[in-house]
Amino acid sequence: QEQLVEFGGGSVQAGGSLRLSCGASGFTFNLYCLGWYRQRPGKERERVISIERGGDTTYADSVKGRFTGSVEYAKNLWYLEMNSLKPDDTAMYYCAADSRRCGLVKDFTFWGQGTQVTVSS
Repeated sequence: QEQLVEFGGGSVQAGGSLRLSCGASGFTFNLYCLGWYRQRPGKERERVISIERGGDTTYADSVKGRFTGSVEYAKNLWYLEMNSLKPDDTAMYYCAADSRRCGLVKDFTFWGQGTQVTVSS
């Protein structure tokens, strides 16, 4: 069974930075579309970033210029670097993966349990 686990959530001050990590068991990231989602209080879950197997990356408008996704395939790790954090970034963040091309994915097949990020003003 494919499993995903997130690490790195926590509480930070506005303007600070945080790095989230995602590791997998049962499959290797090089064959998958990878994503980061978040669910803010009172709002629906939204896609923050996704990366195709070939490296093409797509960001939500709300995080462009502040968040960066990257993959270390040798370590089978998927990262979300978050900079210039705002209180509105407070959310539960989820790692996701799918064997299809990102352009074909509406709902990811595999999900992590989530990690909480809290940004105070």
